[in-house]
Amino acid sequence: MAAITLIDDDENIVASIAMTLQAHGHTVNHFHDGVSGLEGVEANPPDLVILDVKMPRMDGMEVLRRLRQHSEIPVIMLTSKDEEIDEVLGFNLGADDYMHKPFSQRLLVERVKAVLRRARPEGETAPADPNAPGSKVMKRGKLTLDPARHDSLWDGKPVRLTVTEFLLLQALAQRPGFVKSRDNLMDAAYDDQVYVDDRTIDSHIKRMRKKFRQVDPEFDSIETLYGVGYRYREA
Repeated sequence: MAAITLIDDDENIVASIAMTLQAHGHTVNHFHDGVSGLEGVEANPPDLVILDVKMPRMDGMEVLRRLRQHSEIPVIMLTSKDEEIDEVLGFNLGADDYMHKPFSQRLLVERVKAVLRRARPEGETAPADPNAPGSKVMKRGKLTLDPARHDSLWDGKPVRLTVTEFLLLQALAQRPGFVKSRDNLMDAAYDDQVYVDDRTIDSHIKRMRKKFRQVDPEFDSIETLYGVGYRYREA
């Protein structure tokens, strides 16, 4: 069960989605415009946000942009538009998943389950000390990843990553020097029910690099091998 905030200006869609999610045990808080939705999320942070793109007062892209300035709450974007640029922009801003209207309620439930599962994997109880016996904290050069706390540090400085970015980086850093294809990275970061294309992975990697370069302008540990994939280079 999770606390979910739904932001969409279509009252019929809100009622339908809320009823479905509540039937699966989730609690749902809903808003009908971007301004009140953002205020609601900031005042009472949920486990997941479901966010429509086209809304009055403030559109979903602006809500996501402002939210990502201080929070990495998982976000599923909804859109009625059939334009690839919206999806690419959403992922560049830090969306974790994307759904095009109309969609089945069953598919939405599966996407919600997948994002929540990635956000809080079961059985993660890593101790804070990376050298402690049985610790699942990963150290690769200046990088430290703690899955239990969703903590990412670079040279001791925190770097806020979304759920998807964290899983992608974890997959790359597990085997420094080994190349991961985009298909490999999709498998690591997404559930079987979720299909994303190559540009989605590229968008996440681009945004992740930008975050690390904000704390270290010389960051170059995620290498691109054009036509092949990506690899983590341990300094």
